[in-house]
Amino acid sequence: MGVPKPNWPTPPTGGWTADDLDRIPNLPPHTELIDASLVFAAPQTVFHSRAVGYFRGQLESAAPKELEVAARFTIDIDRQNRPEPDVIVVHGEVIEDWNQTRFPAESVVLAIEVVSTDSVTRDRETKPLKYARAKIPHYWRVEDNEGQAVIYVFELEPTTGAYTSTGIFHDRMKVSVPFPVDLDLTQIKPRRNRAAEE
Repeated sequence: MGVPKPNWPTPPTGGWTADDLDRIPNLPPHTELIDASLVFAAPQTVFHSRAVGYFRGQLESAAPKELEVAARFTIDIDRQNRPEPDVIVVHGEVIEDWNQTRFPAESVVLAIEVVSTDSVTRDRETKPLKYARAKIPHYWRVEDNEGQAVIYVFELEPTTGAYTSTGIFHDRMKVSVPFPVDLDLTQIKPRRNRAAEE
């Protein structure tokens, strides 16, 4: 008796489109569309989970009331690209109803990616280029440096249309844009580890 073949979705001619993500049955959670191809998320690490939760919580507290914060929510860049940043800050009026599954890229003020072993190239190279092309003004990349979060902060340079680095942060991150935040990055660790240090 042979091993059953996996029932993978077969892409149509020309690849998948942004609308297909809402129509393809039984996709794994957090599937993205990058260059008309489906990208499946690898199992999440503890660092990734803690970092996403930390930034979502901190930004919800700090963001002006006209902005909304969402975690792991897809954005429409174009017909062939519907990525899912780990955390985004969007203009609040883009939320139309509780059943919507994506936001337009032009509504995004800040996109954050937490780098995983399977997403290094996408988060360092592919996605920043697409986010810049979509004119998302701020991009933060979060990396795990031996258990300590390091944040790489980028801002869109309007003349070139490309991101320029505005800082690398290790223990503390204090920035004034897109709105003021002062973050203790040492808190991105399991609660048990934090309690042991206090």
